[in-house]
Amino acid sequence: PWPEPFLTLHVVGLAVLAFCVALGLFTRVSAALYFLLFTYAELIEKSAYLNHYYLVSLLALLVIVLPTHAVASLDARFGLARGLVVRRVHYAALRAQIAIVYVYAGLAKLNGDWLFRAEPLHTWLRAHTGLPLVGPYLSERWVAFGMSYFGLLFDLTIVWFVSRPRTRVFAWICAVLFHGSIAYLFPVGVFSWVMLIALSSFGDPSWPRRCIAFLRRNSEAVVAFGNSSSANNDKRPSPFLFVFLGAHLLVQVLVPARFLLYPGPVNWTEEGFRFSWRVMLIEKAGQAEFTVRTDDPPTVNLVFPRDELTPLQARMMSTQADMIHDYALHLAEIFRKKSGRTVHVTVDSWVAFNGRPSQRFIDPHIDLAAQPRTLAHAPWILPLVSEPAP
Repeated sequence: PWPEPFLTLHVVGLAVLAFCVALGLFTRVSAALYFLLFTYAELIEKSAYLNHYYLVSLLALLVIVLPTHAVASLDARFGLARGLVVRRVHYAALRAQIAIVYVYAGLAKLNGDWLFRAEPLHTWLRAHTGLPLVGPYLSERWVAFGMSYFGLLFDLTIVWFVSRPRTRVFAWICAVLFHGSIAYLFPVGVFSWVMLIALSSFGDPSWPRRCIAFLRRNSEAVVAFGNSSSANNDKRPSPFLFVFLGAHLLVQVLVPARFLLYPGPVNWTEEGFRFSWRVMLIEKAGQAEFTVRTDDPPTVNLVFPRDELTPLQARMMSTQADMIHDYALHLAEIFRKKSGRTVHVTVDSWVAFNGRPSQRFIDPHIDLAAQPRTLAHAPWILPLVSEPAP
């Protein structure tokens, strides 16, 4: 990370760039800089990863290549968007990106915990029984089951219904209820609002003009606002755009499916979990204590991660195998520099998963300092064997 005050200036710069993108001012340059700065901020802290942060990066990347500033933008008003035409392929690319998110989120819910135990929703809803009106019902398992199945059906069908003119209003009402409920009940940040706004891309392209015209009672003035002076230029999109969008969407389809290459339930091991739109599927609580041994003469040191890490880092690391491995390698490097001797690191790791009793997560006999970083399956992750709590 940048040293201060540059990291603060980095965040201020993100706000300025986001404002420029919203106004359509130097849109592609602003989006490119925003993509770089936001993605950098996301990638420097693994414990803070969230699916909708990843989605923001992807949408910013698409704004760089799509003519989102062709009309109703300051670029168009100042003549900086001449020759741009918004075509079906541009809408199709944006819609495909959003559809991939919803479809994979729905497919990920086709697991035993979600379908047959209503977990983790049942666990989360019991924490909100103090809410007015609905609170007393949230501890009932039938409510959790109802929300689980509604969420599954919503994710798998919303793109279809919002794409059809006859069902679009109904789909929008369902989307507002669904995402509004999630925002009210759970600490999901901007996720609900990002998805609701993204769904607007499935509407008829003229809906913003018609809405503003209705409010202003002056459709001609609205239609004229911000139009590029050469909007009728029928220049075809470059082949590069088709190649880029095709490659981008192919990656988006393949990356979330990579969990199929790993053994065991992905929600337990989390191998192939990130960048895969596996939303609201797990509730984990864990603890991890590390033992560092050095040779000649032998010494033993017990390390508690909370003494060094932030609370967020310690909490997330204790339930994610790759972060446990990262921290073990970090400890090995520190003690190796101090002692100049060979270092062995093991971990006593326990995780409670989706209402199950706590069980060992990592093999306590494996020297994690000797395990290389790799994308292959980590055999030192113990299988999920605990039965659900009654």
